[in-house]
Amino acid sequence: MSNAMFGTFLIACLALLYTCSSATTVEYDSSAIILNGERKLIISGAIHYPRSTSQMWPDLIMKAKDGDLDAIETYIFWDLHEPVRRKYDFSGNLDFIKFLKIAQEQGLYVVLRIGPYVCAEWNYGGFPMWLHNMPGIQLRTDNAVFKEEMKIFTTKIVTMCKEAGLFAPQGGPIILAQIENEYGDVISHYGEAGNSYIKWCAEMALAQNIGVPWIMCKQKNAPATIIDTCNGYYCDTFKPNNPKSPKIFTENWVGWFQKWGERRPHRTAEDSAFSVARFFQNGGALQNYYLYHGGTNFGRTAGGPFIITTYDYDAPLDEYGNLIEPKYGHLKRLHAAIKLGEKVLTNGTATWESHGDSLWMTTYTNKGTGQKFCFLSNSHTSKDAEVDLQQDGKYYVPAWSMSLLQDCNKEVYNTAKTEAQTNIYMKQLDQKLGNSPEWSWTSDPMEDTFQGKGTFTASQLLDQKSVTVGASDYLWYMTEVVVNDTNTWGKAKVQVNTTGHILYLFINGFLTGTQHGTVSQPGFIHEGNISLNQGTNIISLLSVTVGHANYGAFFDMQETGIVGGPVKLFSIENPNNVLDLSKSTWSYKVGINGMTKKFYDPKTTIGVQWKTNNVSIGVPMTWYKTTFKTPDGTNPVVLDLIGLQKGEAWVNGQSIGRYWPAMLAENKGCSDTCDYRGEYNADKCLSGCGEPSQRFYHVPRKWVLMQPLSMRLSKQLPLVLCATADYEKTLELKCPEGKTMSEIQFASYGDPEGSCGSFKIGEWESRYSKTVVEKACIGKQSCSINVTSSTFRLKKGGTNGQLAVQLSCGGSNPEDNRVQSLLA
Repeated sequence: MSNAMFGTFLIACLALLYTCSSATTVEYDSSAIILNGERKLIISGAIHYPRSTSQMWPDLIMKAKDGDLDAIETYIFWDLHEPVRRKYDFSGNLDFIKFLKIAQEQGLYVVLRIGPYVCAEWNYGGFPMWLHNMPGIQLRTDNAVFKEEMKIFTTKIVTMCKEAGLFAPQGGPIILAQIENEYGDVISHYGEAGNSYIKWCAEMALAQNIGVPWIMCKQKNAPATIIDTCNGYYCDTFKPNNPKSPKIFTENWVGWFQKWGERRPHRTAEDSAFSVARFFQNGGALQNYYLYHGGTNFGRTAGGPFIITTYDYDAPLDEYGNLIEPKYGHLKRLHAAIKLGEKVLTNGTATWESHGDSLWMTTYTNKGTGQKFCFLSNSHTSKDAEVDLQQDGKYYVPAWSMSLLQDCNKEVYNTAKTEAQTNIYMKQLDQKLGNSPEWSWTSDPMEDTFQGKGTFTASQLLDQKSVTVGASDYLWYMTEVVVNDTNTWGKAKVQVNTTGHILYLFINGFLTGTQHGTVSQPGFIHEGNISLNQGTNIISLLSVTVGHANYGAFFDMQETGIVGGPVKLFSIENPNNVLDLSKSTWSYKVGINGMTKKFYDPKTTIGVQWKTNNVSIGVPMTWYKTTFKTPDGTNPVVLDLIGLQKGEAWVNGQSIGRYWPAMLAENKGCSDTCDYRGEYNADKCLSGCGEPSQRFYHVPRKWVLMQPLSMRLSKQLPLVLCATADYEKTLELKCPEGKTMSEIQFASYGDPEGSCGSFKIGEWESRYSKTVVEKACIGKQSCSINVTSSTFRLKKGGTNGQLAVQLSCGGSNPEDNRVQSLLA
């Protein structure tokens, strides 16, 4: 091809791209988001780009598109992008521009929550820790230093989006942007400075001239130029502070997060769907699932304190990107049903009619066309209902559910009637690393800290985050105690008051005590008996944090570590003799030497001697290392860290997060069943009692070439699928890509009992149940069955039944991968 021909081809392609990326005007009124003059209802889902990997993004976004979403929502994470002031990082998994472009390629819009405060159970709420140490700063209030830094970062993000052509008027996917986040929850604590700060936020945001509306969630005093929105489990009764604004549900909490020592929360598909349907019944214009994919708090990004590494959130896409059924499929059907009424809902007027106790019929009518769309709701928490709409039919509406009626005379969906399959993901053992002869270990070198040698000194006990500036979970506090009278001070009791989360106490290089806090009481007072020698004694205190606070008024001012103490010594011989060491000369050292020397990096060979004999078990400040073969296939890779205590794990130099399987959940309050009826809260449906809050850890395939003892490497495989469907409905089942249906474990058309994993034949069934299902499904990736009596060879006019099915799905050269772990 000649240069001339190449040039012509290139120009033609550029012209085509320009034509395809047409500008979109974004407007709104009280009942719709208006895109290029078309009145829309928007259904969105949150996917946070740093909680997965760039290799996972296309699949996650494709599944969101297949789930009938219209938009992707994400925060922008300031701490990751500007870890050091004015030094930015937008590479790899932080390339949010690439993430947003993938969403656009899938035909999805974007809701961009710049914040830059995110909360999000993220360390320090997403603020870079260096902000804390800026002279005169106070975060999230009318403070000149903070506002200048916030404006600079916000402007940088907006500029990057503009340069990439990502705002809707430029032909990009961004239709809404958010400034600040849930400030309404805390504004009263900041007084008038909080009100003026919100006014400034609005003015600063509008001055960015992005061409799309700005929103503030949970902000009743948002200026009229900004859309006030709602977060929660239910937002049907929410009303924006401006009657001209659309009703927006920024965060529909589809589950909840978890902390170390807590049980696993679960929110049912039925209740999640009821929440969405109620919102649109009451005039909603945009709702966003928080979260659609939760992902993983890799490294030390989890906040809290005490928030665990997984951020699965019981979302429709689990931590690994698998479909969580029936939630994913049940919500997908709801989206399709809502879109059937979109034109009526966005152009019509609503009338409400009572049909009895907790029963309401909401009728939307387009006066121009006469079209109708109805919501028939039953908000009673226990009583099912039969509703007779005369010529428009009779409808069975279970308690705590809603039926959507096309043309007000045809039920197209009910929130309590799940027809989607249920997936049970099994973790298949691939390698038992605990039996590996390749385990080696080394102790973290601590000679300098045992001798009291730090990098600087101060005559006070300092705030941990002020000293570490987010560089490490670890801070050493070291001081000397000179003993001239061993009769008095040879035996002593030490008392350490700490707001840190874990404490290790060393006396002259010997570990003499350790203690950790809990979710309910992160800080604590450590007391223990020690022995002191004649002359100089070195007290070395290692304070460990497990994520910094991310929420609440003045959360940035919460002190951490052994700040202020007091640290005291009491003579055992004479308890009235007390030494207060709080104002002694303290030496400080940030981090531990093994991390500074990158023991976690497989390429590190200098300064570390790995031992292979007499592997130490359960000894704090110990590093462990082994290798494993890459599991076959493309299924998610999981590390089972059961048997470990507390620490951080790396695979091929990449941190997969903090682990703490020794921290067990409370051993009560769990149930195998979950009643979807009644308002949800995070304590309603729990599992995992008496178990580790987290034992399984996501290892992205990107990090595989792609702990010690009792640790196992697993592949997560969706082996079991379940589904039920009522008479005259269609039962649909689908295995993951590359797998087919291999065994029918249960199939019954009749009145089956139980649920997935515990189905039983009821009082009657068709004897052809299993034969029909086998013929329709075995050997296929997906199958569908029309649930009628004739399908199962029953006489016409026979009893109408239900179909329940449970089946299983069956079915690279391995390379060495390095696992390294710090037990601390």
